[in-house]
Amino acid sequence: MKIAANKFVSVTYDLNVGEGEDRELMEKATAEQPLNFIFGTGSMLEAFEKALKGLEVGDKFDFSLSPEEAYGEYVEEHVLDLPKKIFEVEGKFDENVIYEGNTVPMMDSNGNRLNGSVLSIGEDTVKMDFNHPLAGETLHFSGEVLDVHDPSEKEIQELLAPAGGCGCGCDHDCGEGCGDGCEDSDHKGGCGCH
Repeated sequence: MKIAANKFVSVTYDLNVGEGEDRELMEKATAEQPLNFIFGTGSMLEAFEKALKGLEVGDKFDFSLSPEEAYGEYVEEHVLDLPKKIFEVEGKFDENVIYEGNTVPMMDSNGNRLNGSVLSIGEDTVKMDFNHPLAGETLHFSGEVLDVHDPSEKEIQELLAPAGGCGCGCDHDCGEGCGDGCEDSDHKGGCGCH
C-alpha cells in the first residue's frame, strides 16, 4: 500500500538542522516511538507530506525542507518586549511560568493563539520570541516507512482529536516543533507538524 490521502502512516526519522558539517540532530522518531499520522489531514507540513507521498513500507527517505517549506524565515519583528505587569497573577509576577527558556502559550489582540519563548526578563519588561523554534532553519529528514494502512476508527480518534495535539506522540498542542520521538516537538522540534 502506498502513502496517499487518508492513510495511516508510521515512519522513523532523524531530523537534522543546519548546513554541511554544522548539522545538528534535533529529534528522532524510532521504531519504538515512531511518528504516526493520517496523511493529508493537515497535521503535517505540506512539503513533509509531499516528500513521502507514494512511498511504501520499507522505503527509505532522505530529503530537506527549506525554511519557506517548513516554518518560515526568522523575523526580528516577532521578538517583542512586553510589559512585565501582564504576567502578574494576583498582583505578583508569575516566576513559575515566566522564566528564561520557557515557552508560554499566549493570545494576540485578535484572539489568535501563539507560543512565545521567554528570552530575558528585565526590570519592567519580558523579551519574548514569537518565531517558531525552527524558523529560518533548513530541516533534513532521513528515515524509513514502517507502516501504511487504512486507519481504524480508534486511530482516527487518537490522531485527529483536538485534545490529541498533532498525534505524533508529542506532549503539547501543535503550536511549536516536536520533541523526542515526534514530529512536532513544538511539537518539540520540527517533525513536520505545524
